[in-house]
Amino acid sequence: MIPDHNRVPTIDDVRAAQQRCLGHVNTTPLLESPLLNDETGKRILVKAECLQVTGAFKFRGAWAALSTLTPVQLNAGVLAYSSGNHAQAIAYAAALHKTKATIIMPNDAPELKRRNTEAYGAEVVLYDRPGGEDREAIGRELAEQRGCILIKPYDNTQVIAGQGTCGLELARQLNEQQINQADVLVCCGGGGLTSGIALALEAEAPDLVVRSVEPAGYDDVARSVSSGQRESVIDYRPSICDAIVTPSPGELTFPVIKRLCGAGLVVTDDEALQAMAVAQHRFKLVAEPGGAVALAAALFRQQEINSDTIVCIVSGGNVDPAILARAITSA
Repeated sequence: MIPDHNRVPTIDDVRAAQQRCLGHVNTTPLLESPLLNDETGKRILVKAECLQVTGAFKFRGAWAALSTLTPVQLNAGVLAYSSGNHAQAIAYAAALHKTKATIIMPNDAPELKRRNTEAYGAEVVLYDRPGGEDREAIGRELAEQRGCILIKPYDNTQVIAGQGTCGLELARQLNEQQINQADVLVCCGGGGLTSGIALALEAEAPDLVVRSVEPAGYDDVARSVSSGQRESVIDYRPSICDAIVTPSPGELTFPVIKRLCGAGLVVTDDEALQAMAVAQHRFKLVAEPGGAVALAAALFRQQEINSDTIVCIVSGGNVDPAILARAITSA
């Protein structure tokens, strides 16, 4: 039986994805800085998904999804749309599965991410995100024209399940340290990582509270959790947090987030830059802006966090050198 890609996932999907990911996905470390704990008065732990294959958690979902495809489906090729991290993950997973990948990327995506996607062997098709072009419409049209399989960046059962393997790892790592109560802050765009981790922790560490973190202007998940229905971004605004500037929570991710997650948090671009510097100075990690917003919330939104222990998912490290230099030199 071919696994379904178009329904709300369950913990069984996450556990099945974990088995398929064995030997292909990195187990990423859970790090702690005594100096940062002293500075903040909180215990802050960082799950370093920036050390994942292709530099972001997205490889978990890409591998989990492609590993369910039949030989006939793989022969037809795969298609994805992404600002960069899902793009690179799909491109590399496709190369490992010996199939062709076509990636629809915004014309304002970081050059490094576009170059890396092409280096993994994918064809890149650009669209005008600032001008309002709809990547989903372009994706549907191209998939129909080419007869290939569209792997959405978060609204895909098996992608969400793959991201949930991060939560299963985290639950085991926290259990080893006898930590059973904490706020788990997750960098959030469409909600694939947030919902996947929430499913895993509901089963394995139910006293942990999962909370989304988004950049200012793109707080659609936080507003959706508050209102109880899917909200959308009103106006496109430039943000250095390119990896997580999505228009609304996913149709498959939001039911999980609504049921399981606490109130969302929002940080500014400047706070994300400062968090990048902290990641480098205190954890020796390279984080991209969108991958650092969870750490930014731990640093700058403590008045909204009641727990004494905070777990931050640093979700990606694919950052243009100029932005990294800006973050470190401005700290």
